[in-house]
Amino acid sequence: MLDEVSVVCPACWEEIVLEIDRSAGDEQVYSEDCSVCCRPMTVHVRLDDDGEGCTVRVEAESD
Repeated sequence: MLDEVSVVCPACWEEIVLEIDRSAGDEQVYSEDCSVCCRPMTVHVRLDDDGEGCTVRVEAESD
């Protein structure tokens, strides 16, 4: 199941939409490029215990 989540890019400060794959596990960390500025960011996903929602945090990747 895929969910769409809006986040703010830590590099260009534009709001973007990420697709979260719930089947990838309760806690996920992966790299994704911003769809606006193309800079990489680290995405941290944690699914809620009830499986209904999730918490998503993004941070700029270190150089």
